[in-house]
Amino acid sequence: MNVARFDPHSVFSAAEIESVRARSDVRGMLAVVHAWAVIGLAMAAYAVWPNPLTFVAAVVVIGSRQLGLAILMHDAAHGVLMKTRWLNECVGQWLLAYPTMGDMISYRHYHLVHHRRTQQPDDPDLSLSAKFPITRTSFRRKMIRDLTGQTGFKQRKAQFQRSLGKPGDPFAKRAKDFWDRIGRQYLVQLIILALMTAFGKPHYFLMFWVLPNITWHMAITRIRNIAEHAMVPDNDDVFRNARTTYASWWVRALVAPYWVNYHVDHHLLFYVPCYNLPKLHALLLARGLGEKMEIQPNYWTMLKLATSKPEKSGAVPAAA
Repeated sequence: MNVARFDPHSVFSAAEIESVRARSDVRGMLAVVHAWAVIGLAMAAYAVWPNPLTFVAAVVVIGSRQLGLAILMHDAAHGVLMKTRWLNECVGQWLLAYPTMGDMISYRHYHLVHHRRTQQPDDPDLSLSAKFPITRTSFRRKMIRDLTGQTGFKQRKAQFQRSLGKPGDPFAKRAKDFWDRIGRQYLVQLIILALMTAFGKPHYFLMFWVLPNITWHMAITRIRNIAEHAMVPDNDDVFRNARTTYASWWVRALVAPYWVNYHVDHHLLFYVPCYNLPKLHALLLARGLGEKMEIQPNYWTMLKLATSKPEKSGAVPAAA
């Protein structure tokens, strides 16, 4: 079925709508600079105070900002991160998507279908939420695989193999396919490696770029996916087929950067930049719409809901 869309004009004034949808080159670029600056500072902190604590802290902080880059790329894919279109497109690809091994254009085509068909049978993201609830044992296994790099390595390996094209094709065609599919992403990885080498720290590429990407980044991406649509109350209600999850400052810093937790708000008005989502949320609450919205008080409560499937008594847990 077609889910009824939210009409903001029936609730907000024209001035209010304009204020929340306002795009800014400055605010968008500041968010991008912030993400990269935090990554650089985390590496610098370990360089100055090298010990196990600063190493783990750097991996966690950098993995969180790598998710932040993906979130900002998501906004650029919607065309709302920055006001100037060419800047939005260039930054979205080269500073946000390619560093995290993504492609904004292909993501855009895929993701807009998700917005049109949210939680419907033909939603391309439905597989991320349909399997819930799961047991806590199953969730624990998944998190162990994420945090030990098994999930990330498997995904990167599959991405690389897909990009090689068909084994029987001529080398020139396979090389072109590889460049078209993932060549620019690997070029950016080489640029990042070159920058670290220029600072005399080439080993930081594996320690503080690859490792965070395939460990902490994978774990919190899973949590993000669960929070957004798993166990929503009504797949056919635009206020309740996505979820907003409130987050403390440290959860925003380490798990839910750049206002990604305001997800039902984003689905209601997907042309609102991420930096305006708190303002949109406040307006929705002021209009008395909070009771209609699917909102969880924190990520812990949300995860308890998503892992509420009872364990099989006396049974050996099957592989997740």
